[in-house]
Parts: sequence; C-alpha cells; structure tokens
Amino acid sequence: MNTKNIAYILLLLVSAVSFGQSDMDVLLKQYNTRSVPYISVQELKMEMSDYLILDTRKKEEFDVSHIPGAVWVSEKVNDSMYAFAKAKKDQPIVVYCSVGIRSEDFGERLKKKGFTNVKNLYGSIFAWKDEGYEIQNKNKQPTDSVHVFSKVWGKYLKTGHKVY
Repeated sequence: MNTKNIAYILLLLVSAVSFGQSDMDVLLKQYNTRSVPYISVQELKMEMSDYLILDTRKKEEFDVSHIPGAVWVSEKVNDSMYAFAKAKKDQPIVVYCSVGIRSEDFGERLKKKGFTNVKNLYGSIFAWKDEGYEIQNKNKQPTDSVHVFSKVWGKYLKTGHKVY
C-alpha cells in the first residue's frame, strides 16, 4: 500500500470519527444545558481511581454492561442512596447513563443535595464503548453488549452488540 492510499484511509477514519462525534455533539446540545460539567472518556480512563463513578441507568441496563468499578444508583436520587457518601460531599463524582442526558439530570440533583464536585461523562457508556474501553456485565466479566434503551438511541452506539 502506498503513502497516498494510507493517507486516504486515515482521512476516511478521521472523518468517520468526527461525524460520530458531531452526532453526539448535536444530541447533547439539544438536550443538555451543561449545568453539570463534562469529563471526557479519555480523562476518566486516565484518572478512574480519583472518582466515584455512578451509573444512573435502569438496573437492567446496568446488568447488561457498565463501566468497571461503577456503582449502580438508578435514575432516581433518594436519601438512602447517599448512605455511602454523605460525609464526602466534595468527593469527585462522575455520573453516566447511555449518552449523557439522564446523567446530567441526576448530576443536577446531586448538586442540589450539596455535592460539589460532580461531572457528567460526555457521551456516557456509548462513548466509553466506542473508544474501545472495557465494559463489564453483572458478573464483572468483559462483554461487548450494551443496552441501548431503544432503536432511536441505539444509533448513537457505533461499536459493540446492541441490546434492547
């Protein structure tokens, strides 16, 4: 393969990634207000041990797959959920869902309860999986499956096995 062909292939790959990113950008700009600052999947991957990672999806979504080390907290913010973190209002927390919309809502409620260091994972588990990072099932085994909630939302996941 000559240099020109390699350059063309690289251009196509970069365009495909950029197109997927712009789809996510448009989606998140439509639904989110950035009231909870974003953290990129790359930044979270490099600093995972610094954060309490909260999965704000439904239990069946979490059971299909989740980010390693994530704690399932449901979509609902309630006082019993905070028993493990009440004394740590300034602890760095990352919230995520499928793409980052439900998690922003959850993060807003955390902030109202006094948590001061909350970030929303940009693109959430879809972006995490699309970046090639490991996800685990309920048995903590690596999996390629991601619960995409519905076919409408599933179009934003570019890699992996879609579960509805």
